[in-house]
Amino acid sequence: MNERFKYWLKRVGWVGFLFFLIKGLLWILIPYLIARGVFSK
Repeated sequence: MNERFKYWLKRVGWVGFLFFLIKGLLWILIPYLIARGVFSK
């Protein structure tokens, strides 16, 4: 049981890390694209 929990925690950790990495990159990218005029308001 303990090994299964460690495996699950590791998998969720990677998914969480990737989620917040992508979210952070979008928070930087979207205002940059708006400032460059790619998106119109």
